[in-house]
Amino acid sequence: MVGDHCSLPGERPVLAQSPKPGLSCKMVLQAVGKVLRKSKGKPNGKKPAPEEKKLYLEPEYTKSRITDFEFKELVMLPREIDLNEWLASNTTTFFHHINLQYSTISEFCTGESCQTMAVCNTQYYWYDERGKKIKCTAPQYVDFVMSSVQKLVTDEDVFPTKYGKEFPNSFESLVKKICKYLFHVLAHIYSSHFKETLALELHGHLNTLYTHFILFIREFNLVDPKETTIMDDLTEVLCSSSSSSGSSSNGSGNGSSNSAGAQNHVKER
Repeated sequence: MVGDHCSLPGERPVLAQSPKPGLSCKMVLQAVGKVLRKSKGKPNGKKPAPEEKKLYLEPEYTKSRITDFEFKELVMLPREIDLNEWLASNTTTFFHHINLQYSTISEFCTGESCQTMAVCNTQYYWYDERGKKIKCTAPQYVDFVMSSVQKLVTDEDVFPTKYGKEFPNSFESLVKKICKYLFHVLAHIYSSHFKETLALELHGHLNTLYTHFILFIREFNLVDPKETTIMDDLTEVLCSSSSSSGSSSNGSGNGSSNSAGAQNHVKER
C-alpha cells in the first residue's frame, strides 16, 4: 500500500496560497525591482546575452537551504520496503511540493510574461493523449502537467492504496514520465521566476526541494541525464556535496559541453 499519499479522486490540483500571504503583488514587484538592480540586469527592451550570469547560481543564493540533511541517504530505498511503494510515496510527495512551490509564483507566470514553456535555451511543447504536439504558454503547460499527474496519482489502478492491490506493469514508466514533467516545472521556476522567488525569500525552500528531487531521480534512474542537462550548472553546485562523483559525472560530464554548444539557438522538445 502507498498509504496517505493521494488527494480526493477526481479533484484537480488546487494551487496553494503563497506562504507569504502578507505580501501583496505590488510589494513583491518592488522587491523584484531591488533584486534586478542588485544583479545589474540589462535595461528593459534589451535581450540578455546568452552568457549573462544566472542569478540562481550566485553563491549567496545557492548556499541557502532550509536543512543540512544528507539527502543522498534519504532517497535510498529502505530495507524491507517494496520499490514500487517507495517510488509511489516519493513521487506523490514531490508532486505536491512542486505544485506548492509553483503556486507561490503562479501570479507572475502568465500568458503574457511566459508566452512559451521555456527553460534557458529550450522550449517545451505539450503532447496530448493522441500524441499531438501543442504549443502553449508556460502556465498552460504547468496546468497540463499538474492536472495529468493529479489524475494518475488519484487513480487506484495506477497508484494503489489498498492492501493487496498490485501496481501495474507500466508503473515505472509512468513514474519516469511524471518526474520528467515535474523537472520541467522546477527548471522553469529557476529560469524565469527566480527573482520573484528570491523576493518572497523562498529560494532556500526551492534549493532544498530541487536537491532532494534531483538526487531521488538519479538514485533510481528516473529521468534521462540528457533531459536534465539544461540545469547541470545548478545541479553541480547544489548536489556536488550530496551525490557521489559517479552520479555527478553521469549528470554533468558531457552535458556541460552540450549546453555550451547550444547557447546560440533555441531547442524544442
